[in-house]
Amino acid sequence: MKKEISAKVFRFDPLKEEEPRYIEYSVEVEEGARVLHVLHAIQSIHDPSLQYRYCCGSGQCGSCAVRVNGEPVLACMEEARDGMTIEPLNLPLVKDLIVDLPQFLNTLPCLVPEGEGEVPLPDVTSEIKPLRSCIGCLACVSVCPAMQVAEFAGPTAMRQAMRLTLDPRDKEERVSSSVRDGLFTCTTCQGCYKACPKEIAIPGKAIEKLRALAHEKGLTLDRHLEVAALIRETGRSVASSNPGFLDKVANVIEPCGDVRGTVGFFVGCMYNLRLPQTAFDAMEVLKRNGIRIIIPNEQVCCGSPLIRTGQTEFLPALKARNIESFVARKIDIVMTMCAGCGSTLKHDYNTPFKVMDISEVLTTYGFELPAQLGIKVTYHDPCHLMRGQGVHEEPRRIIRACADLAEIPQVCCGAGGGVRSGLPEEAALLALNRKKLIDTTGADMVISSCPFCEFHLAEHTKKEIMNISSLLLRAYNEKDLNKPG
Repeated sequence: MKKEISAKVFRFDPLKEEEPRYIEYSVEVEEGARVLHVLHAIQSIHDPSLQYRYCCGSGQCGSCAVRVNGEPVLACMEEARDGMTIEPLNLPLVKDLIVDLPQFLNTLPCLVPEGEGEVPLPDVTSEIKPLRSCIGCLACVSVCPAMQVAEFAGPTAMRQAMRLTLDPRDKEERVSSSVRDGLFTCTTCQGCYKACPKEIAIPGKAIEKLRALAHEKGLTLDRHLEVAALIRETGRSVASSNPGFLDKVANVIEPCGDVRGTVGFFVGCMYNLRLPQTAFDAMEVLKRNGIRIIIPNEQVCCGSPLIRTGQTEFLPALKARNIESFVARKIDIVMTMCAGCGSTLKHDYNTPFKVMDISEVLTTYGFELPAQLGIKVTYHDPCHLMRGQGVHEEPRRIIRACADLAEIPQVCCGAGGGVRSGLPEEAALLALNRKKLIDTTGADMVISSCPFCEFHLAEHTKKEIMNISSLLLRAYNEKDLNKPG
């Protein structure tokens, strides 16, 4: 069965034209056709001058990578959709949909053998395997925010460096060269992982592993060493001379009315010591919605700053203490407000309890509808919530109940991966890039659900930055003010 597909295609020859243009084509293709089939049909029927790459047609060579509706995909694997927009990857352009792949691929490190070399043992081979399935499409490079503002060899170069580091046949010292190539500029935003058609977990399998090896060689950034020392001494990644949230709050907070659910609250360092009022706002929201909150006061840093910077020596002790603090209270669900803490507990811990973001808790149990505040807001998706935990729609359901939501593309603000603390100039440039997108919305306020994002963005935009829990509480207060009588 055939169907008609309409597609807008990016056209531009930088050697002959001043500005790119989009041309809309309509072609008839078979049901289930891929984007590549649409491009073939356009070239065959409408315009033989259309330039694009392809080779295998089966998702193995990577040459046909393009953006469809803004997202990098393999044209041979992505199903064609009516009304789609097809563009080149966000890389230096050759013509139309062809980008300069050799510029990056030719600089990737290659194995340098010494003598006959030692054959990798099975356990080493199993470590190498998740890193060697790269097909050179460079989708990861096209979405890397760090490469836009810093001298960084890029995610696929880091992946290759780790792959060679594991291979006993390679004689080169890859860790030091990786540091020189910008290893610590990665924000671990997970953009490369989500863009990769082979689902290579570059941040976790390569970047963080290389950083751990760099730490063994004494190459960790000074500021990262200071953070690790603070965690070791105090159990917290930030310092404060004032009493924190955990010093002021009760161990058990009962809800208003009937108990609809019980959660343990993993507070995190930032909401405990830097933004305690935001945590108190969240408690009011949960109480109003029938949630009992249990808060162990012996909990400590989740260890995320240590994992992201490769300093994992005393991580097991942190994990054990945190897990035991909730297990001892027979808690089945642990709630987080911090995107980084939530992602760490979900992926870097082996917990006997379920971990949920506060937006997941509220939308799972159901939340009382608030008043509309009559304002326009935009939402900054924290990388470690949207990509790290797959939480996308839940925050939006809450925000839309309170205000008019203006969407913007998900882009890293620059606060993660130790970049804000270790390389503040790079972090600031990334925040300014984010500010430009925020400013296009005309929003009155920026909503987020990560303390690092909130703190960082507040330093680089004049717009009010508010946590999603505080927004909901404000909307509840507005509802109460307008109650009859």
